[in-house]
Amino acid sequence: MSRRALLALALPLPLLAAGCDRARAPEPAPTPTPTVAAPRNLVAANFDPESLGAKIEGPKGPEVESEITADGKTIADVVSYVACPKDMTEACDPETAPEGTVFTYVHVVTPTQDEAAPTESATPAADTESGAQRMETAPSIFRTTRRATGFNGALGYDREQAKAALGAEDAITVTTDAGQLIWRVTKGSGWTPGMPITFFWQSTLPPEGPGSAYRLELNNRAGDATGPFPPEKAPEPKSTGTGTPAG
Repeated sequence: MSRRALLALALPLPLLAAGCDRARAPEPAPTPTPTVAAPRNLVAANFDPESLGAKIEGPKGPEVESEITADGKTIADVVSYVACPKDMTEACDPETAPEGTVFTYVHVVTPTQDEAAPTESATPAADTESGAQRMETAPSIFRTTRRATGFNGALGYDREQAKAALGAEDAITVTTDAGQLIWRVTKGSGWTPGMPITFFWQSTLPPEGPGSAYRLELNNRAGDATGPFPPEKAPEPKSTGTGTPAG
């Protein structure tokens, strides 16, 4: 082969090499996008009062009673308390409770009889067992209005009471949204006035004191409730006096 032919064959090689370099050029790094926390469904446990021990004696006694009002009228009554585990039956004192004690927050919610009056969007539904009239409205919701600090993932409601009050023992779903706990009525034929439902949840923190930390949405009305609630932040570990945390 002549020298001129060899030069002709060698000419395209730089062009091929340049093309390979462009193919190997790194792609721009993707722009990170923030992750948005979505509501998370939880498994609702059945309330078992036999699993509870003594109640905490707060400034208002072992129980906190509260009325939920909306539009100037009472729509429900709430009785709340916090209990230690069943092996602590004599007293439930957060100051002397062993490290790792789990506290159960309990709320018994009872719609008032006045809630039998229908709202514009309500339609009556007969209760074949009791003969009482239930009102079907927007879904009823009981929830915390603050982040449930120390929440250990355990919560639920009394299934037997739900069946009596709502017509189905699995009528309530539970979710957590931005750390707040939500019990939502998704089945049944409406919440019968005067019929209580017990809601509960557990925390590794004892209550800081009663506060407006709960809310009820019922028959297209909504009102806040006062009840025991843990502090916004977990307290600092106690010092032993030697410069090291207790425990």
